[in-house]
Amino acid sequence: MQDNLFISKSAKFVTFHPWRVLLITALLVSGMTVGIVDITFKSDYLQYFSKDNPQLLDFNAIQDEYNKSDNIVFIIEPLSKNIFEPTILQAIESLTEKSWQIPYSSRVDSITNFQHTTSTDDDLFVSSLVPDATQLTQAEISSIKKVALNEPLLANRLISKTGHVSSINVTVQLPGKSTSENIEAVTKARILAKEIEQNFSGIKIYISGMVMMENAFTEATINDATHLMPIMYGIVILMLVIFLRSITATISIILLIIISSASALGVAGWVGWSLNPTSAIAPMIILTLVIADCIHILITMLHNMQDGLSKKSAIQESLRVNFQPIVLTSLTTAIGFLTMNFSDSPPFRELGNIVASGAVIAMILSLFFLPALISLLPIKVKIKKKHSNQIMGVFASFVIKYHKQLFIFNTLLAIVFISCLPLNQLNDEFVKYFDETMEFRQSTDFLNENLGGLYTIEYSIHAGEEGSINDPIFLTQIDAFTFWLKNQPEVTHVNSITDTYKRLNKNMHGDDNAWYKLPERRDIAAQYLLMYEMSLPYGLDLNGQINMAKSGVRITVTLQNMSSNQVLSLEEKFNTWLENTYPNLHFENSSTVLMFAHIGKRNIIQMITGTLTALLLISFILIFAFKSLKLGFISLIPNLVPAGIAFGFWGVFNGNIDLALSVIMGITLGIVVDDTIHFISKYRRAKVEMGLDETQAVQYAFSTVGMALCTTSAVLISGFIVLSFSHFKMNAEMGLMTAITIFIALIMDFLLLPPLLMKLDKK
Repeated sequence: MQDNLFISKSAKFVTFHPWRVLLITALLVSGMTVGIVDITFKSDYLQYFSKDNPQLLDFNAIQDEYNKSDNIVFIIEPLSKNIFEPTILQAIESLTEKSWQIPYSSRVDSITNFQHTTSTDDDLFVSSLVPDATQLTQAEISSIKKVALNEPLLANRLISKTGHVSSINVTVQLPGKSTSENIEAVTKARILAKEIEQNFSGIKIYISGMVMMENAFTEATINDATHLMPIMYGIVILMLVIFLRSITATISIILLIIISSASALGVAGWVGWSLNPTSAIAPMIILTLVIADCIHILITMLHNMQDGLSKKSAIQESLRVNFQPIVLTSLTTAIGFLTMNFSDSPPFRELGNIVASGAVIAMILSLFFLPALISLLPIKVKIKKKHSNQIMGVFASFVIKYHKQLFIFNTLLAIVFISCLPLNQLNDEFVKYFDETMEFRQSTDFLNENLGGLYTIEYSIHAGEEGSINDPIFLTQIDAFTFWLKNQPEVTHVNSITDTYKRLNKNMHGDDNAWYKLPERRDIAAQYLLMYEMSLPYGLDLNGQINMAKSGVRITVTLQNMSSNQVLSLEEKFNTWLENTYPNLHFENSSTVLMFAHIGKRNIIQMITGTLTALLLISFILIFAFKSLKLGFISLIPNLVPAGIAFGFWGVFNGNIDLALSVIMGITLGIVVDDTIHFISKYRRAKVEMGLDETQAVQYAFSTVGMALCTTSAVLISGFIVLSFSHFKMNAEMGLMTAITIFIALIMDFLLLPPLLMKLDKK
């Protein structure tokens, strides 16, 4: 009674004092939206890992000890499929020299500036493999080809084994002081690539690397904002006009969408949450949630007006019957998105928090601002409610007549698809976060297919005290590990300092191949290394392979394209061999691919915990709201089954679960419960207030809320379907999977929930 009294008083206050309500909400909204000026955008791929992420800590430790490995990779493809032609070598040499102009570049490596070593007597000579590409004879080109294709540090790293493709690796060290740093580097790289293609005919240049990946995050976000957002607004406006048949009501909802999204982003700015390629879709999700709230209030109000009530009375009655369901649906939706705080990835936590705050803001505005606004605006009733009642009436009769068969059929359907859940497996390839239309994806696919790849695992292995990397025992252990790695079928290249030691030892023994082995004495090894380092030009030192104290070395293992599970298995295989073979060696290992592989696996476990927590909270809320333990538990079935069926469906037709899909159950749980709440709310009102039996209550629920549920579900599905066209596959898969789950949830609420109520809610 107290709840009904509060709702009644609130409804009257809103309709009798609309200007006060609008003024109060305007002040509150203004205070929140001011925070937008403090919101920041981050596209750095490292933001997907929390500061205490163990793989990130290892990654940063390796990056701090040696040179950073962020890079831009130019891949040169001659149309002749032969790198060793004068003009092609000139193009590589020219691009190598110009690449130093890329902002924040600290090193450039290619076959032309590779520091080739030779010796005369006891003198070591170090020079570029291609000293001047414009003056080469055919004999010199043949000699260069022989060296390049047989040099372990070049073959399958900077040149393919067949010599049909070559690359230039530009190491880039972004200071991290401005978001424009990445754009500056990428823009210059693209200008250089076009310039070389124009100056040297017969070549195509692809651009990949970690800096390009980071830029792809930004470009995907901009594309979503400039293309998908307008499409979504267009679809939403069209659907609202069709369903509501009222321009005034449609404009009111659009205004609420703008205010709710701006307020949520303002809250994000106040709190310190940032926007990123994942959280940037928050306004698109909030848009769908706002509509879900408003539709129920407006459809009920318009129906009441058609029945003869005045506008104010119609608004008050609409608030009376929808106040509790909207509060419940908003809270459960917020809880669902707040479960994303269990995620190990900060961008997903920020997305969940922004959308959760948007859901609460949308609830408040829908219950107070919208009715106050509508009470002041002229509105004409055009909805043919009688026709919609006929449709829902016929459908309700069908469900009631065949409720036993529907119960059996839907139960079997759920069992079949849920049994397919094990078909899903973790498969998180960060390169495939971007679809095939994006430049980065195209270039990286070409790189993986023709020249090594972008997937690497880095090892930092410590020898002990300063200078101890020259110890022959340590070098022998490193060389054995390198040799073993090179013979693994998944490995395409291993970059190890031991290959340099062997080459130097051979050089200092008259280039005799018999001496292509490690130096046997520590002082000799140290002497060779010192001579070599002193001969290297600026920017081509060994800091990427050995640390400053010469107490540790870095080995970079390049891998074939593979799934996250395969990467994790391979890491375990590598680590086990190293630990069992040389237990005395202390090492760390990490890389971008390893970080994404581990976070995907860990995220699934954490999100299961979050979903169970949300399920428990939502259950208590529904039991308390419905004042019925039985109804609370019945409501859980149509809320859990859709996600189970959706993931079973995904297992049959796709089967790959990545970082984005690992949070879907928490998101959809909060959304799909909305329809269940509205249906059970009307069902319970029919039983409690009107004294109807189960069958009549089901009929009443269909007739009063059926079309509203169809409308809100259609809008939600349309919104998430639009999101599925994002070039950023994290967002695309999240949108597609959510749309599938919402569609299944509507089917279950119409075809499984009523039979459950008729079967289990008998007195």
